[in-house]
Amino acid sequence: MNLIIQGNEVHTQDLKQLAKFAGANAIESITQQAFRLCNARPEMEAAIRAHCSGAQLDYAFVPATRSLSQFGLLVMDMDSTLITIECIDEIADMVGVKPQVAAITASAMRGEIDFAESLVRRVALLRGLDQDALQQVYDERLELSPGAEIMLKKLKENHIKTLLVSGGFTFFTERLKQRLGLDFIAANTLEIVDGKLTGKVLGKILDAQGKADALNQLRAELGLTNEQVIGMGDGANDLKMMAVAGISIAYHAKPVVQEQATYALNYVGLEGVANLLTG
Repeated sequence: MNLIIQGNEVHTQDLKQLAKFAGANAIESITQQAFRLCNARPEMEAAIRAHCSGAQLDYAFVPATRSLSQFGLLVMDMDSTLITIECIDEIADMVGVKPQVAAITASAMRGEIDFAESLVRRVALLRGLDQDALQQVYDERLELSPGAEIMLKKLKENHIKTLLVSGGFTFFTERLKQRLGLDFIAANTLEIVDGKLTGKVLGKILDAQGKADALNQLRAELGLTNEQVIGMGDGANDLKMMAVAGISIAYHAKPVVQEQATYALNYVGLEGVANLLTG
Protein backbone atom coordinates (compact mmCIF):
# COMPACT_ATOMS: atom_id res chain seq x y z
CA MET A 1 0.00 0.00 0.00
CA ASN A 2 0.98 3.62 -0.54
CA LEU A 3 -0.05 6.34 1.88
CA ILE A 4 -1.05 9.42 -0.11
CA ILE A 5 -0.72 12.67 1.82
CA GLN A 6 -2.19 15.90 0.44
CA GLY A 7 -2.66 19.40 1.75
CA ASN A 8 -2.49 23.07 0.86
CA GLU A 9 0.76 23.15 2.84
CA VAL A 10 2.66 19.91 3.46
CA HIS A 11 5.68 20.24 5.73
CA THR A 12 8.67 17.92 5.65
CA GLN A 13 8.46 17.21 9.36
CA ASP A 14 4.86 16.03 8.95
CA LEU A 15 5.82 13.70 6.12
CA LYS A 16 8.66 12.22 8.15
CA GLN A 17 6.42 11.63 11.17
CA LEU A 18 3.69 10.07 9.03
CA ALA A 19 6.24 7.85 7.28
CA LYS A 20 7.42 6.69 10.68
CA PHE A 21 3.86 5.87 11.78
CA ALA A 22 3.22 3.97 8.54
CA GLY A 23 6.59 2.22 8.36
CA ALA A 24 7.04 3.64 4.85
CA ASN A 25 10.43 3.17 3.24
CA ALA A 26 10.34 6.15 0.83
CA ILE A 27 8.71 9.54 0.35
CA GLU A 28 7.97 10.55 -3.24
CA SER A 29 6.60 13.84 -4.53
CA ILE A 30 3.50 13.70 -6.74
CA THR A 31 2.99 17.48 -6.81
CA GLN A 32 4.02 20.29 -4.47
CA GLN A 33 0.88 19.53 -2.42
CA ALA A 34 0.76 15.73 -2.73
CA PHE A 35 3.16 13.01 -1.64
CA ARG A 36 3.39 9.24 -1.79
CA LEU A 37 4.70 7.32 1.23
CA CYS A 38 5.71 3.97 -0.25
CA ASN A 39 5.11 0.51 1.21
CA ALA A 40 3.00 1.88 4.05
CA ARG A 41 1.17 -0.19 6.64
CA PRO A 42 -2.23 0.79 8.09
CA GLU A 43 -1.72 -0.61 11.61
CA MET A 44 -1.14 2.90 13.01
CA GLU A 45 -4.01 4.51 11.12
CA ALA A 46 -5.50 6.06 14.27
CA ALA A 47 -2.27 7.96 14.91
CA ILE A 48 -2.02 8.92 11.24
CA ARG A 49 -5.61 10.18 11.25
CA ALA A 50 -5.01 12.27 14.37
CA HIS A 51 -1.79 13.77 13.02
CA CYS A 52 -3.36 14.61 9.65
CA SER A 53 -6.37 16.20 11.31
CA GLY A 54 -4.14 18.45 13.37
CA ALA A 55 -2.01 19.39 10.36
CA GLN A 56 -5.01 19.80 8.01
CA LEU A 57 -3.84 17.07 5.68
CA ASP A 58 -5.81 14.52 3.67
CA TYR A 59 -4.57 10.94 3.82
CA ALA A 60 -5.50 7.72 2.04
CA PHE A 61 -4.10 4.20 1.92
CA VAL A 62 -4.13 3.28 -1.76
CA PRO A 63 -2.97 0.01 -3.36
CA ALA A 64 0.36 0.60 -5.08
CA THR A 65 -1.02 -0.89 -8.29
CA ARG A 66 -4.05 1.42 -8.48
CA SER A 67 -3.95 4.10 -11.19
CA LEU A 68 -6.31 6.29 -13.19
CA SER A 69 -5.72 4.17 -16.29
CA GLN A 70 -7.71 1.34 -14.66
CA PHE A 71 -10.93 3.40 -14.67
CA GLY A 72 -13.33 4.30 -17.45
CA LEU A 73 -15.97 6.50 -15.81
CA LEU A 74 -16.19 9.16 -13.10
CA VAL A 75 -19.69 9.92 -11.80
CA MET A 76 -19.90 13.09 -9.74
CA ASP A 77 -22.41 15.24 -7.96
CA MET A 78 -22.75 18.90 -8.97
CA ASP A 79 -23.73 21.12 -6.03
CA SER A 80 -20.94 21.50 -3.44
CA THR A 81 -18.85 18.97 -5.39
CA LEU A 82 -18.06 20.08 -8.94
CA ILE A 83 -19.21 23.59 -8.02
CA THR A 84 -18.98 25.48 -4.75
CA ILE A 85 -22.64 26.46 -4.33
CA GLU A 86 -26.00 24.79 -3.83
CA CYS A 87 -27.82 26.22 -6.85
CA ILE A 88 -31.29 25.97 -5.35
CA ASP A 89 -30.21 27.95 -2.29
CA GLU A 90 -28.91 30.75 -4.50
CA ILE A 91 -32.07 30.72 -6.63
CA ALA A 92 -34.07 31.00 -3.41
CA ASP A 93 -32.06 34.07 -2.47
CA MET A 94 -33.63 35.82 -5.44
CA VAL A 95 -37.05 35.58 -3.81
CA GLY A 96 -35.94 36.13 -0.24
CA VAL A 97 -36.39 32.56 0.98
CA LYS A 98 -32.77 31.38 1.07
CA PRO A 99 -32.72 30.64 4.85
CA GLN A 100 -35.80 28.42 4.59
CA VAL A 101 -34.55 26.59 1.51
CA ALA A 102 -30.96 26.27 2.78
CA ALA A 103 -32.20 24.70 6.02
CA ILE A 104 -34.13 22.05 4.07
CA THR A 105 -31.11 21.47 1.78
CA ALA A 106 -28.77 20.97 4.74
CA SER A 107 -31.16 18.55 6.42
CA ALA A 108 -31.49 16.51 3.23
CA MET A 109 -27.70 16.39 2.69
CA ARG A 110 -27.26 15.10 6.24
CA GLY A 111 -29.76 12.35 5.46
CA GLU A 112 -32.37 13.56 7.93
CA ILE A 113 -35.22 13.87 5.43
CA ASP A 114 -36.03 12.16 2.14
CA PHE A 115 -34.41 13.95 -0.80
CA ALA A 116 -37.44 13.86 -3.13
CA GLU A 117 -39.65 15.28 -0.39
CA SER A 118 -37.07 17.98 0.33
CA LEU A 119 -36.86 18.97 -3.33
CA VAL A 120 -40.64 19.27 -3.69
CA ARG A 121 -40.76 21.50 -0.60
CA ARG A 122 -37.87 23.68 -1.76
CA VAL A 123 -39.01 24.12 -5.36
CA ALA A 124 -42.50 25.06 -4.19
CA LEU A 125 -40.97 28.07 -2.45
CA LEU A 126 -39.64 29.30 -5.82
CA ARG A 127 -43.06 29.67 -7.43
CA GLY A 128 -43.45 32.86 -9.45
CA LEU A 129 -39.73 33.57 -9.85
CA ASP A 130 -38.71 34.90 -13.26
CA GLN A 131 -36.66 32.36 -15.22
CA ASP A 132 -33.97 35.00 -15.81
CA ALA A 133 -32.94 34.48 -12.19
CA LEU A 134 -31.47 31.10 -13.16
CA GLN A 135 -29.08 32.74 -15.62
CA GLN A 136 -28.20 35.35 -13.00
CA VAL A 137 -27.22 32.61 -10.54
CA TYR A 138 -25.12 30.90 -13.21
CA ASP A 139 -23.38 34.13 -14.25
CA GLU A 140 -22.87 35.75 -10.87
CA ARG A 141 -22.67 33.01 -8.24
CA LEU A 142 -21.69 29.68 -9.73
CA GLU A 143 -17.99 28.88 -9.30
CA LEU A 144 -16.12 25.68 -9.99
CA SER A 145 -14.59 23.94 -7.01
CA PRO A 146 -10.82 24.46 -6.77
CA GLY A 147 -8.91 22.02 -8.94
CA ALA A 148 -11.93 21.06 -11.07
CA GLU A 149 -10.30 21.84 -14.40
CA ILE A 150 -7.06 20.09 -13.38
CA MET A 151 -9.05 16.98 -12.47
CA LEU A 152 -11.03 17.02 -15.72
CA LYS A 153 -7.85 17.43 -17.77
CA LYS A 154 -6.33 14.36 -16.08
CA LEU A 155 -9.49 12.36 -16.70
CA LYS A 156 -9.47 13.24 -20.39
CA GLU A 157 -5.78 12.31 -20.67
CA ASN A 158 -6.68 8.88 -19.32
CA HIS A 159 -9.76 8.52 -21.58
CA ILE A 160 -12.13 8.46 -18.59
CA LYS A 161 -15.72 9.48 -19.35
CA THR A 162 -17.58 11.86 -17.04
CA LEU A 163 -21.18 11.81 -15.84
CA LEU A 164 -22.47 14.82 -13.92
CA VAL A 165 -25.48 13.52 -11.99
CA SER A 166 -27.42 15.98 -9.88
CA GLY A 167 -30.51 16.32 -7.77
CA GLY A 168 -30.32 19.91 -8.98
CA PHE A 169 -31.38 21.23 -12.33
CA THR A 170 -30.68 20.68 -16.01
CA PHE A 171 -30.40 24.45 -16.51
CA PHE A 172 -27.03 24.27 -14.78
CA THR A 173 -25.84 20.80 -15.76
CA GLU A 174 -26.37 21.54 -19.47
CA ARG A 175 -24.29 24.70 -19.28
CA LEU A 176 -21.52 22.99 -17.33
CA LYS A 177 -21.49 20.12 -19.83
CA GLN A 178 -20.87 22.53 -22.69
CA ARG A 179 -18.41 24.70 -20.75
CA LEU A 180 -16.27 21.86 -19.40
CA GLY A 181 -16.63 19.25 -22.10
CA LEU A 182 -18.38 16.74 -19.85
CA ASP A 183 -19.61 13.58 -21.55
CA PHE A 184 -22.99 12.92 -19.88
CA ILE A 185 -25.42 14.66 -17.54
CA ALA A 186 -28.54 13.70 -15.57
CA ALA A 187 -30.60 16.09 -13.44
CA ASN A 188 -34.08 17.44 -12.70
CA THR A 189 -36.01 19.90 -14.87
CA LEU A 190 -37.80 22.91 -13.42
CA GLU A 191 -41.24 23.60 -14.87
CA ILE A 192 -41.41 27.06 -16.43
CA VAL A 193 -44.62 28.56 -17.82
CA ASP A 194 -44.80 32.04 -19.39
CA GLY A 195 -41.26 32.78 -18.22
CA LYS A 196 -42.01 31.99 -14.56
CA LEU A 197 -41.13 29.04 -12.33
CA THR A 198 -44.31 27.19 -11.37
CA GLY A 199 -42.87 25.71 -8.19
CA LYS A 200 -42.86 22.19 -9.68
CA VAL A 201 -40.38 19.73 -11.16
CA LEU A 202 -41.15 18.01 -14.46
CA GLY A 203 -41.29 14.23 -14.52
CA LYS A 204 -39.85 11.81 -12.01
CA ILE A 205 -37.48 13.37 -9.50
CA LEU A 206 -33.86 12.25 -9.82
CA ASP A 207 -33.14 11.29 -6.23
CA ALA A 208 -30.55 9.09 -4.53
CA GLN A 209 -31.76 5.94 -6.29
CA GLY A 210 -31.98 7.85 -9.55
CA LYS A 211 -28.32 8.76 -9.29
CA ALA A 212 -27.37 5.12 -8.70
CA ASP A 213 -29.57 4.03 -11.62
CA ALA A 214 -27.94 6.61 -13.91
CA LEU A 215 -24.50 5.28 -12.97
CA ASN A 216 -25.47 1.67 -13.53
CA GLN A 217 -27.18 2.36 -16.84
CA LEU A 218 -24.25 4.31 -18.28
CA ARG A 219 -21.70 1.83 -16.90
CA ALA A 220 -23.51 -0.97 -18.73
CA GLU A 221 -23.75 1.06 -21.95
CA LEU A 222 -20.01 1.72 -21.83
CA GLY A 223 -19.24 -1.95 -21.17
CA LEU A 224 -17.50 -1.25 -17.87
CA THR A 225 -17.40 -3.19 -14.62
CA ASN A 226 -18.23 -1.61 -11.28
CA GLU A 227 -14.53 -1.69 -10.43
CA GLN A 228 -13.87 0.69 -13.35
CA VAL A 229 -16.16 3.40 -11.96
CA ILE A 230 -15.36 6.22 -9.51
CA GLY A 231 -18.27 7.81 -7.66
CA MET A 232 -17.90 11.18 -5.93
CA GLY A 233 -20.21 13.35 -3.87
CA ASP A 234 -20.77 15.24 -0.65
CA GLY A 235 -24.31 14.56 0.58
CA ALA A 236 -26.48 11.70 1.79
CA ASN A 237 -28.31 11.57 -1.55
CA ASP A 238 -24.98 10.58 -3.18
CA LEU A 239 -24.50 7.47 -1.03
CA LYS A 240 -26.44 5.01 -3.21
CA MET A 241 -24.57 6.18 -6.29
CA MET A 242 -21.22 5.97 -4.51
CA ALA A 243 -22.05 2.50 -3.17
CA VAL A 244 -22.32 0.98 -6.66
CA ALA A 245 -19.01 2.46 -7.81
CA GLY A 246 -15.75 0.55 -7.57
CA ILE A 247 -14.29 3.29 -5.39
CA SER A 248 -15.99 6.30 -3.85
CA ILE A 249 -14.63 9.70 -2.90
CA ALA A 250 -16.23 11.96 -0.30
CA TYR A 251 -15.42 15.53 -1.32
CA HIS A 252 -15.65 18.06 1.54
CA ALA A 253 -18.57 15.89 2.55
CA LYS A 254 -21.02 15.43 5.37
CA PRO A 255 -19.87 13.00 8.11
CA VAL A 256 -22.33 10.29 7.02
CA VAL A 257 -20.73 10.31 3.56
CA GLN A 258 -17.14 10.32 4.80
CA GLU A 259 -17.87 7.30 6.98
CA GLN A 260 -18.97 5.21 3.99
CA ALA A 261 -16.59 6.41 1.27
CA THR A 262 -13.41 4.67 0.13
CA TYR A 263 -11.48 7.94 0.35
CA ALA A 264 -12.19 11.43 1.71
CA LEU A 265 -10.83 14.80 0.61
CA ASN A 266 -11.41 17.52 3.19
CA TYR A 267 -8.64 20.05 2.64
CA VAL A 268 -7.43 19.90 -0.97
CA GLY A 269 -9.43 20.62 -4.10
CA LEU A 270 -10.60 18.31 -6.86
CA GLU A 271 -7.05 17.95 -8.17
CA GLY A 272 -6.70 15.58 -5.23
CA VAL A 273 -8.76 12.96 -7.10
CA ALA A 274 -6.00 12.44 -9.68
CA ASN A 275 -3.28 12.54 -7.02
CA LEU A 276 -4.95 9.65 -5.17
CA LEU A 277 -4.76 7.44 -8.22
CA THR A 278 -1.31 8.11 -9.63
CA GLY A 279 -0.15 4.50 -9.24
